[in-house]
Amino acid sequence: MNSGVSGPSRFFPVLLVLFALSGCSALIYEIVWYQLLQLAIGSTAVSLGVLLATFMGGLCLGSLALPRYRRAAQMHPLRVYAYIEFAIGACGILALVGMPLVDGVYAAAVGHGMPAVLLRALICALCLLPPTVLMGASLPAISRWVESSPRDVSRLGLLYGANTAGAVLGCLAAGFYLLRVSNMTATTLVAAGINALVGIASLALARKEPVDAKEARVKSETKPAAPEAPIAAGPNVRPVYLTIALSGASALGAEVVWTRLLGLMLGATVYTFSIILAVFLVGLGIGSAGGALVSRRVDARAALGASQLALAAAIAWTAFMIGQSLPNWPVNPLLSTSPWFTFQIDLVRVIWALLPPTLLWGASFPLALAAAARPGEEPGRLVGAVYAANTLGAILGALIFSLILIPSIGTAGCNRLLILMAALGGLAVLVPRIETTRSIGAAAAATAALVLAVYLAANVGPTPGMLIAYGRRIMISAPRSQLLYSGEGINSSIAITRWDDGAVQFHVSGKVEASTESYDMRLQRMLGHMPALFHSGPRSVLVVGFGAGVTAGTFVVHPEVQRIVICEMEPLIPPVATHFFGNENFHVATDPRTEIVYDDARHFVLTTPEKFDIITSDPIHPWVKGSATLYSREYFQLVKDHLNPGGVVTQWVPLYESNAETVKSEMATFFDVFPNGTVWANDVDGAGYDIFLLGTAEPMRVDLDRLVERMHRPDCARVRESLRSVGFSAITGLLSTYAGQARDLAPWLAGAEINRDGNLRLQYMAGLALNTSQETAIYRQILAYRRPPANLFTGSPDSVEAVMLAIGGGGQSR
Repeated sequence: MNSGVSGPSRFFPVLLVLFALSGCSALIYEIVWYQLLQLAIGSTAVSLGVLLATFMGGLCLGSLALPRYRRAAQMHPLRVYAYIEFAIGACGILALVGMPLVDGVYAAAVGHGMPAVLLRALICALCLLPPTVLMGASLPAISRWVESSPRDVSRLGLLYGANTAGAVLGCLAAGFYLLRVSNMTATTLVAAGINALVGIASLALARKEPVDAKEARVKSETKPAAPEAPIAAGPNVRPVYLTIALSGASALGAEVVWTRLLGLMLGATVYTFSIILAVFLVGLGIGSAGGALVSRRVDARAALGASQLALAAAIAWTAFMIGQSLPNWPVNPLLSTSPWFTFQIDLVRVIWALLPPTLLWGASFPLALAAAARPGEEPGRLVGAVYAANTLGAILGALIFSLILIPSIGTAGCNRLLILMAALGGLAVLVPRIETTRSIGAAAAATAALVLAVYLAANVGPTPGMLIAYGRRIMISAPRSQLLYSGEGINSSIAITRWDDGAVQFHVSGKVEASTESYDMRLQRMLGHMPALFHSGPRSVLVVGFGAGVTAGTFVVHPEVQRIVICEMEPLIPPVATHFFGNENFHVATDPRTEIVYDDARHFVLTTPEKFDIITSDPIHPWVKGSATLYSREYFQLVKDHLNPGGVVTQWVPLYESNAETVKSEMATFFDVFPNGTVWANDVDGAGYDIFLLGTAEPMRVDLDRLVERMHRPDCARVRESLRSVGFSAITGLLSTYAGQARDLAPWLAGAEINRDGNLRLQYMAGLALNTSQETAIYRQILAYRRPPANLFTGSPDSVEAVMLAIGGGGQSR
């Protein structure tokens, strides 16, 4: 190539910087797109699988297509790279605008349920494919500027490592800062700006180092091939492609499995996921740089095979660390309320567990490049082929592990399979070499490595049920609890335990979501009884989230209710909850009035033409990644639009594991849509615990005389008993939980962040308050603004006075 040595040699450090910036922008896009997918598909295993598969699929197609694009071969490689970066920025902005429009397409086409999920996934994948194809074309474009000698191929590994290092920066910048302080639009514009900067710099560099690309291509095609070494440059490169494909499959499969397990242990916040992804990328980047340097000095095929055999042991290390060692570290996550101290501890644990295998996965790519390289081969085609094999394997790994293997064989079974895949990848490239050299020692070593891999896989222990139950609190909660059940579904892992006081607890992904404790039962019943009693005659109900089924089951005892629709993402939950909480939830799952829809609640509400008299929502905590979509203004507006006239909606808001800023955001967002909303408290002996918000489209007036008369009807005997079982012997006791209304709380909520689909900042605010215990202080702040609700209740003077006395004076605790 004309200037093929001097150009890259002189400007190689600049290329490293440019490729690092390119990786930075790519990861910013990926994190933004994941939030967009949560809105378009839902926060499910499908959304994660679509993101990973589309991202990798685009990279695969781009890496294959660019070397075959003849016009690109006639241009300066840096000029092609610049145009690719400009196009990525433009597509990134278009994806931001276009993906929210997906809602209208699938809402009109299919509706809800699994067919709609798959259609949404397909449409979103098509939206993300153009920018990811361009990203995949960037490395082959740059690779045309180097020769395919071992020394120059190693530079491609260094570029890959620089790209990965930049991805770490993008991951941390988006996950810890940009999306926390701004919104998805501003974050996308930052990424697009980086693309523009890289494109401009590449064009400037191309002018400094001109090259006749067409002439260079002709020379490259007509130059006689150098004598090929029998193994390293032999014609049979299929074992190399098979090995790098298995490496990609195991890497993405492991990322899915280990992210799920570490999310249990560290708390499934947006920050936890950013830490995990950053450490994964750091390992890939360091390993890639190391592999690039090693590939110059050793037999690349032998090194590639050895790295895969070592990878089998490294995967076993991580499986043991995550499943057996780290959960037993004497770490109390509640000792400090500082999120930054917690992040440091979490970072250490993630590095300790993930770094060894990620280093080896990173080294695999440059070693595979060197193993597949042949003198005189066009570098773009070489890089494209190896990159495509790696990403194709990654696509299969992401989809198969997330959608099929985890729910069928569990995370422990997945870890065993990952170990065996790595070992097979090593043997795939080593066995042909052993057959050629007829080395008895090498054959014995490979056999021993395979036996060791099988031994390690067989000794991977099951995922601890207590980890599924208590997650980050395992060290302080597990000793007081007995495990009754644990299971892993497609979207969530669940467990059932019995506390030392006899209460049965229902856990989802490392946290208690419901229990038979008196305070939990009271809240779950209030979320059902309050809207059912306030409504003049509820006939249809939508319940968001099955949980233990207690809230949904509350509607079973109301004689007017004829239809109960429950929207639940995890199919494993209803049968397990019915088995352990059937008496408490009145076997709602098998009640003939009940229909369970397995879909994301947001999208069920969007796509169903049905309207309801009551919609009650008991979602997961707002600090859990993806849950903020069920606390956004747009979601509450969807709920409002799906209420019948006189309809009532309730929304749970936890005060524990939260702070005032987070609670204010949740309440202000709800009241922005339901300005007539009210607040109802579930305290524990006067101390704060949690609350729920109750809203109506029209101003709400509760006729106390009608309510009392209704409660004394013979057909409401089960309603009375249900309330009595949680401490409400009279209707005045239930109404005494009143804690305020929107207009009175307006001064306290002034300036609160409105959580919108375009920012979803609630999950970032909530994630910083995970270790705090401010529930009582927050509750007292709310009560300080409480005033007698003279506009809320009607009826005889005696009835109104009795309720007012039960509520107490404005601003005074009960």
